[in-house]
Amino acid sequence: MNKKLITYLVSFAAFFGPFTQSIYTPLLPVVREQFQTTELLVNLTISIFTFVLAVMQIIYGPLTDSKGRRKVLLPGILVYVAASVGAAFATNIYIFLGFRVLQAAGMAVGSVVATTVIGDLYEGKKRGRAMGTFQTLVALGPAVGPVIGGFVGEYFGFHGVFWVLAGTGALLWVLNYRYLPETKPDSFSGDRFHVKHFAKILTKPAGPAIVLLGFVQYFTFYNFLVFLPVLLTLFYGLTPGQNGLVFLPMSLMVITGSLVGGRIQEYFNPRKFLLASATLNVVATLLFVWLSAVSLPALIFSISFFGLCLGLSLPVQTTLLTNEFQHSRATAMGIYNFFRYLGMGAGPLVGTFFYHIGNRVEFIFAGVLFGAAVIYAAVKFSRARQPVAEG
Repeated sequence: MNKKLITYLVSFAAFFGPFTQSIYTPLLPVVREQFQTTELLVNLTISIFTFVLAVMQIIYGPLTDSKGRRKVLLPGILVYVAASVGAAFATNIYIFLGFRVLQAAGMAVGSVVATTVIGDLYEGKKRGRAMGTFQTLVALGPAVGPVIGGFVGEYFGFHGVFWVLAGTGALLWVLNYRYLPETKPDSFSGDRFHVKHFAKILTKPAGPAIVLLGFVQYFTFYNFLVFLPVLLTLFYGLTPGQNGLVFLPMSLMVITGSLVGGRIQEYFNPRKFLLASATLNVVATLLFVWLSAVSLPALIFSISFFGLCLGLSLPVQTTLLTNEFQHSRATAMGIYNFFRYLGMGAGPLVGTFFYHIGNRVEFIFAGVLFGAAVIYAAVKFSRARQPVAEG
């Protein structure tokens, strides 16, 4: 069994969820014009994808714990490929929304299965490093999505983006079918799911703290993905392709942070490390509010700093969860991803309201919410100074 290959395969499956969600954000004005629709409905194509991703996490989590990893992942990828083809043929916003729902329902399986497989294959320091690889690819999804989408859309049109997704999704299915074995340990009973399994995860101090931090991090991140292109056009007159390029430094910092975070977390108290990186994320968000209108280099610096801090914290979150909930790690990751994806969907919707107020209030609100979440997590962690693994 080639553990490294399996880690990359399942991590790429997780990558496709946020990648598909964000790939056409630089083209949102084009989508609105092509379908002759409203800004709200266009933003809904991002948010509805995210909300379906979120709901499916709490379905796929228990299924993966009980039925197995391979049996859940492969059908999910097939649904995604079929829905991507449908989206490429969409002729109006409502048909497009329907296929976006199916895309999300299929690829939502990726994050749950990936973290669960990594938890099955590795222990100790190796698990933390493998989670760093996983989080690097997952963070890469929303980060490189706008970069790739901007260029593909500019040369092949909006629908061409979804042909690219269908083709790469089909390749992903073939590779996982060929190389992914069933990794569920025989010692795991696979008992039927009960609501008390959710309650157990959310009542342990580490559970809700990590879940809330995941929510606000992605709430804030998706404010950047959706509203940054608008600000770049307004302040600096950039084209969709140039908008995509501006995301590149932040993307590189997310990757760097995830790789570094997966390795250095083993040298620090993971809870203190998570709180420190999340606090710096708050600072970076408020710094962006100040610097975004100063100059384009200042704006790029602030979003790159945000990306670095985000990347540093992500491997710590998933490692902490898989260590705390060893016998229900898929369910724990399902809950975590549920709230994280809720944050992705809520960011554009709530941000739309604050955006119309002006003066980048959407980012000020996100920064304040983020700060409150860090304080909450610090209180929760202080009540559980010694990690106690689930029995």
